[in-house]
Amino acid sequence: METYCGKSVMQGIAVGRIYLHKRADYHAAAQKASDPEAERARFFAAAEEAKAELARLYEEALADMGEEQAQIFEIHRMLLEDEIYLKEVLAKLTEGYQAAYAVSCAGEAVAAMFAGMEDEYMKSRAADIRDISQRVLRALLKLPDEEIQSEEPVILAAEDLTPSETLKLDKEKILAFVTVKGSVNSHTAILARSMGIPALVNTEFSLSESLQGKTCVVDGFTGRLIVEPGEELLSRILSQKAAWEADILALEQLKGQENRTKSGKTINIYANIGNVADADAALLADAGGIGLFRSEFLYLGRESAPTEEEQFAAYRAVLKKMEGRKVVIRTLDIGADKRADYFQLDEEENPALGYRGIRICLDREDIFTVQLRALYRASTYGKLAIMFPMIVSMEEVVRIRQIAADVRKALVEEGCVPGEVELGVMIETPAAALLSDRLARAVDFFSIGTNDLTQYTLAADRENRRLEKICDAHHEAVLRLIEMTVENAHAAGIWVGICGELAADETLTEHFLELGVDELSVPPSAVLRLRRVVRELP
Repeated sequence: METYCGKSVMQGIAVGRIYLHKRADYHAAAQKASDPEAERARFFAAAEEAKAELARLYEEALADMGEEQAQIFEIHRMLLEDEIYLKEVLAKLTEGYQAAYAVSCAGEAVAAMFAGMEDEYMKSRAADIRDISQRVLRALLKLPDEEIQSEEPVILAAEDLTPSETLKLDKEKILAFVTVKGSVNSHTAILARSMGIPALVNTEFSLSESLQGKTCVVDGFTGRLIVEPGEELLSRILSQKAAWEADILALEQLKGQENRTKSGKTINIYANIGNVADADAALLADAGGIGLFRSEFLYLGRESAPTEEEQFAAYRAVLKKMEGRKVVIRTLDIGADKRADYFQLDEEENPALGYRGIRICLDREDIFTVQLRALYRASTYGKLAIMFPMIVSMEEVVRIRQIAADVRKALVEEGCVPGEVELGVMIETPAAALLSDRLARAVDFFSIGTNDLTQYTLAADRENRRLEKICDAHHEAVLRLIEMTVENAHAAGIWVGICGELAADETLTEHFLELGVDELSVPPSAVLRLRRVVRELP
């Protein structure tokens, strides 16, 4: 028996045989071109061929998996026109190398750039770059596209999986995914969540041929891959699997049910998401809406801020996907702890207390206005609410509302009439909580960010392991600020939600209901479990 550790992106237990998928990565030798202009023309012709393939894959994915997954191939088409990628290719062509070598070098260089980023979402884009480079190389070298073959349901083990590979999988034959690379935002992870099967990424094992066909266990609860478990262990795991499946079946029965206690109290349960693709997981979990969509993923790992069109496409995709359910999008919450070099932010000793969130947006009104335009334009596709982070004063809210009003007016004058949009603020600073009686009269809703509220109230960095005991979200001071915020919100006739980690803390669910909290926003995986807790309360 051998055990390997990985990072679980989907809970569950799968037992089956390993099927090794080894992709043939094409690399071109460093050969000089006899006709540089002809090589340049060959590259652009191959790129056009790749774009045509991506258009076909888009249509295929649209029919098979929906718009969200199909957007991956539209993103790939855009990456083929990306300035950074093209610059790398053209640099090698200018040096006189053949097109195939230029594409190989560009793919490796740009993928390495993404892989080295701290943000998990941007790091996972390295696989996208490799995918498009391999696609162009296949066009240049006239090589056939690869397919994954499997005759029975298996546990698929791979170095990583590209979007086009995941699209071609026979979903009925996959019990679980295990990859050596990848991240929680990789396409493998997204597919696993949409399929509801266990998956491990960043798994510490080698794709040795000796593993092919061996019986193994993927434990998505502990993040383990167990190869050839003994009879006693396998029997115990199968019992755990049966119990888990029974629990999942019981949770599935809660889909479509109300979040209502036995005495009739109700509460909305929404989902927190970090990118567009996570909307699928929220829908799969039967979330009532999106309580926190972190928009900063659009800004990270780039040479410049996302355009209005890029943002509009992302917001529209989520709103359309949620089909009329409320979507609360938080405006840019970036700072010195989340690197975006084009903001030219100085290093800060304590970025949590520094230049971040709404402070940057109100200073950089050009960037803020672009985001608001994209949001208001997207509002016609669903039920949108916009919330603003790191509020500490009424003056900030007054200025935000004026900028938002100006943006809306300008769009109307251009012939674009936005939908009805709620404007709210995050209560994540003690200042905002203490001013919540005044703030409540100027906004449509509150969303309490308990993670930051806890660290600011207790003067304890939540990232500092030595302060874990002090940074207690159950601290009486934190709970009093939450209670004060809820009371002031309701006195002004607005709704209030909680989107921090405390929202999923089942030991506080009954307390939040007693306070009259209107909405709890939690990770998609916690939605049905929290619904069960609510329904079992007296």
